[in-house]
Amino acid sequence: MSENAISTPMEFKNYKVFRYTYAGRPLVVETGKMAGLANGSCLIRYGETAILCCATASVRPRDGIDFLPLSVDFDERMYAAGKIPGGYLKREGKPSEKAVLTSRVIDRPIRPLFPKDLRNDVALTLTVMSVDPDCSPEITAMIGASIALSISDIPWNGPIGGALVGLVDGKLVINPNAEQSKKSDLQLTVAASAKKVVMIEAGANQVDDETMYDAIMLAHREIKDLLVFINAIIDEIGKPKFDYPSCELDHDMFDEIFAFCEADLKVALDTDDKTVRDARVAPIYDAILEKFSEKYEGLSGMMEELLYKMQKKIVRAWLLNDKKRVDGRRMDQIRPLGSEVGLLPRAHGSGLFTRGQTQVLTVATLGTLAEAQMLDGIDSETSKRYMHHYNMPGFSTGEAKSTRSPGRREIGHGALAERSLVPVLPSEEEFPYAIRLVSDVVSSNGSTSQGSVCGSTLALMDAGVPIKAPVAGISCGLITAEDGSWDVMMDIQGLEDFYGDMDFKVAGTHKGITSIQMDLKVDGLTPEIIKAALEMTHKGRDYIIDEVLLKAIPGPRTEVSKYAPKMTTIKIDPDKIREVIGKGGAVIQKITAESGAKIDIEDDGTIHIAAVNGDSAAMAKAAIQAIVFEPKVGAVYTGTVTGIKEFGCFVEYAPGKEGMVHISKIAKTRIEKVEDVLKLGDVVKVKYMGLDKKGRMDFSIKDALD
Repeated sequence: MSENAISTPMEFKNYKVFRYTYAGRPLVVETGKMAGLANGSCLIRYGETAILCCATASVRPRDGIDFLPLSVDFDERMYAAGKIPGGYLKREGKPSEKAVLTSRVIDRPIRPLFPKDLRNDVALTLTVMSVDPDCSPEITAMIGASIALSISDIPWNGPIGGALVGLVDGKLVINPNAEQSKKSDLQLTVAASAKKVVMIEAGANQVDDETMYDAIMLAHREIKDLLVFINAIIDEIGKPKFDYPSCELDHDMFDEIFAFCEADLKVALDTDDKTVRDARVAPIYDAILEKFSEKYEGLSGMMEELLYKMQKKIVRAWLLNDKKRVDGRRMDQIRPLGSEVGLLPRAHGSGLFTRGQTQVLTVATLGTLAEAQMLDGIDSETSKRYMHHYNMPGFSTGEAKSTRSPGRREIGHGALAERSLVPVLPSEEEFPYAIRLVSDVVSSNGSTSQGSVCGSTLALMDAGVPIKAPVAGISCGLITAEDGSWDVMMDIQGLEDFYGDMDFKVAGTHKGITSIQMDLKVDGLTPEIIKAALEMTHKGRDYIIDEVLLKAIPGPRTEVSKYAPKMTTIKIDPDKIREVIGKGGAVIQKITAESGAKIDIEDDGTIHIAAVNGDSAAMAKAAIQAIVFEPKVGAVYTGTVTGIKEFGCFVEYAPGKEGMVHISKIAKTRIEKVEDVLKLGDVVKVKYMGLDKKGRMDFSIKDALD
C-alpha cells in the first residue's frame, strides 16, 4: 500500500493478502476488499504498480453463436502515471494502441484454456491504477487476470503465469527494470502453464535462434515457481466452477451428416485456390440442408459450425496421417512467391508482396520529424517517428462488406510489422525523416501480417531508406494428435490456420530474429515444438530474403523519391535558437514563407530543413546560418560597404551581419575622408580583429590586404 494510506475501522470479512517475491521485487495479491460482486477479482501490486483485475460471466449462454464471447480490456487510467489526459474532454477516451496490444497479449494465452463448448459471456477488466516504470503493468495484469479467473467460479483450465525477458549486455534478465529495458536487445513476453508455453510475443534486435530459445525456457522456469504461489491462493480461496449447458454439436447428428458428405468435401477441399474451394463447398451446404432439415430442427443455425468441424476433421486427418496439405505442398514448402517495387509513381516508395493467394501492398511515406506521432499514455514514451498501419478490407477475402475503422486485429498486425522493422531502421541522425508505412491487404489466404513485413522491406528500400538489412516474415503451423505426436508445417494458408493448432509467426534478417508472435488453439507447446518452429521459420525467411526480396530490389535506393522532402540538417549553438525563432516566431515564419521549406528545431540546437527541392533547402539554410553566424578572429571575409560615416564605414560581412571598420583601418596610408577611397556598394575584404576595448567587434580592411 501507499505510505500515505490511512486505515479506517472498516473490516472486510473475506480480506486476504498473499505475498511473493518475483524477480527481486514484491508481488502482493489482495482479495476480498474490492469488486465483491464480480465472479472473481483481486488487486495485484508489483512494486508500486497496482491493477484491479475482475472476471465476470453471464448467468446464461448467448444464443445463436458458435464461439466463446470473451472480452479482455486493459483499461488505462491516466492518474496511474500522475497525468491529466490530453485533448478537449480531459478524460480517458478510446483505448490507446498500447492498451489494445496489451489486451491482445493477455487474451491469446487465456482464450484456449476455456472449455470449447462454453458460450457464456466472459469479461476480463484490468484497470491500471498505479504504474511503477520498473514493474511492467502488462505482465502484472496478465498474472492478475489468471488469478481472478482461477479463484472465480468461471470454468477455466488455468492458471497461467507471465514473465518478461530482456537481453542486457549479453545477459538474459527476467522482468528488466526501466533502465535495463532501454538498452535491452530483447523484449520477450512469455505466458505458460506449469507444463507448457502457451504464448510468446517478442521484439528483438536481430537475436539468434539459440538465444531466443534460451530466453523462452528461462521465462518458463520462472513462471513454474510463480504458479506454485498462484496455486496456493486457489487452494485457499478458489470457488467451485459453475455448471453450464454444453453447446457441443450432437455427435450422432455430426457422424450421420459427415458420412453423407465426406467424399464430396474431400474433393472440394483438395485445391490450392480458395475461390474454387468455396465454390465447391456451396452445393454441399445446400445438399445437407435439403436432406436433413426435417430430421434435425434448427439445422440451418448450426451449419457454419457443422461445416467448420467437418472440414477440420478432414484437413487434420490429411496432415496427421498422410502428411498431405490441401494445396499439395510438402510440410516444409512455401507457396509461390513474387515481389515488385515502384508500383505507384507519386508515392515515396511502394512494394507488392505475393505469397500464394495472399497479396499485400505496402506504401512508404517520408515526412519531417515534426510529423512523428505524439503519444498520450501511461508510460514514458511520448512520440514515435516510425508508424506502420495495416488494413484488411472485405474484398481481400471476397466478402461484400463496407470499410470500417481498424479493429484490434488490424492494430495488432500493424504493430507486429512495425516491431519487425524497427531494429533495422537508420537513426534520426543518419536519416532525419518520420516514416509511415501502410500495408493494404488486397488478397488474403493466410499469413497477411508476415506478408506485411515482406512488403515493408520492399517499400522501405524503394523509398531510399538505408535499412541495415532486409527483413522477411514467415509463419509456421502445428498439428497435434491425441497420442501426443505432432508435426510442424511451413507457411500456413487460411485453411491450415483455421483448422490447425498454432500460428507461429517469426520475422527477422539473416542475422537474427526481430519479432515473434504465437497464437495457439491447444493447451501449450513443448520445448521440442518451439525449437522445431524456430528452425523451420529461419530457413523460410532466409529463402524469402535471397530468392524474392533482394531479386526485386538488391538494396535501398541511393536517393529518396523526387516527390519526397529533401532533408538538410545543421547544428547551431542552443543559445541562438531564440534568434532563429524570433519574437512570436516572426523570424522562422519569414524564412519558411520565403524559402518554402519546413523547419524543425530541437532543444539541442539541431535544425532539420525539409524541402521538395534543393534550392529551397539551401535558401533556408543560408538564412539560418546568417542569423547565427559568428566571425572568427583572424578570418578574412568578403563584404559590401553598406554605410559611410566620418569615423569609418560599415561592411556587411555576412547576410544580415554588419561590422564597423574605423577610418584608421581602411587604408595602408592615412586618409582624410572615407569617401576618398570607398563608396556605397563597394565589395571589400575585411579581417576580423576581435573585440575592441569597449567590447565592440573590430574589423580591418588594411589588415585583410596582407
